[in-house]
Amino acid sequence: MFLRVTSEDAHGDGKGGEARRGGGRTRLIRAAGVLVACGLVLAVAGAGWAYWHLNQNIKSVDIDGALGSDRPSPVVTTPAPSASASASPLPSGVLNLLVLGSDSRSGRANAALGGGDSSGARSDTAMVVHVDAGRTGATVVSIPRDTLVTRPSCPLPSGGTTAVAYGSMFNSAYSVGGPACAVKTVESMTGIRMDHYLEIDFSGFAKLVDTLGGITVTTDQDIDDDKSHLHLQAGTHRLDGEQALALARTRHGIGDGSDLGRIGLQQKVVKALLEQIASTQLLTDPTALYRVADAITGGLTTDTGLDSLPELVRFAQSLRGLTSQNMKTVMMPVVPAASDHDRVVAEEPSASALWKSLR
Repeated sequence: MFLRVTSEDAHGDGKGGEARRGGGRTRLIRAAGVLVACGLVLAVAGAGWAYWHLNQNIKSVDIDGALGSDRPSPVVTTPAPSASASASPLPSGVLNLLVLGSDSRSGRANAALGGGDSSGARSDTAMVVHVDAGRTGATVVSIPRDTLVTRPSCPLPSGGTTAVAYGSMFNSAYSVGGPACAVKTVESMTGIRMDHYLEIDFSGFAKLVDTLGGITVTTDQDIDDDKSHLHLQAGTHRLDGEQALALARTRHGIGDGSDLGRIGLQQKVVKALLEQIASTQLLTDPTALYRVADAITGGLTTDTGLDSLPELVRFAQSLRGLTSQNMKTVMMPVVPAASDHDRVVAEEPSASALWKSLR
């Protein structure tokens, strides 16, 4: 905008000059108001688009509808009182959820990371997360994917049901019947109802780590695994998304090369991820917060109880007092299977005692 100033305007001629100057100020104020209004409209529109985009990212599965009432009883708790009389109280009771890491989603990003075959989906990582009452402490129990279990009859997404399978590998439940069968198999093994289901795919996990700027992990031994393409000396390392995913999947470069060896690495990765999220100042950087939210929701599949942005936010808020220091990580006790020493079975009575302690 250009302003042309004449000598008359500059020196004024009484009330007329003042009126003209007043009119100029009025026009400038009106113009500024229009710009502010436009900015507000754009901001609201941007927030609306961001909300829609993040909400659309989330994929969900109706676990409750698929499994019906033939399940362990849920734990009934009383919500904690809200700090605001108008706000509904956040849930604070005991919570059990099944967390799976899988290669179930197709696409070039997953394929480049070693997944992406949607017709042959596998659950590479399985963790039962038990959050204590008050939600300030938790126990994470890893279930080896090579565990031989009795897989119950499961509903199929296409209709019908599977037959009961004895001595079946644990991760076959997901391959055969998807998330609902994975949940039903875990509930059959543990006697614990899974309140929620969370699944993240390869590319979603790698993108989340990269968005956070990497994670810091300390390894106790050298890792030399050609299959996961990971080569690290013992010590502390800053890992990007692809390296963090490779560490979570490494098995041939450590211990005896079995699935048991990499469970400890997976638990290290989970704790490092939580620590990185906690240390990142997301609330003071809306752009960074949006990128992290986009990464999380973009690779996530949930049950229908967590399939919207408000539900996920409320869920996260209920866990704000939970830190990695208050999180205990264990593996379900197992022993080599008599029928196949490359497989394991639950070690009893230790496994049953563990699950009973979490009910």
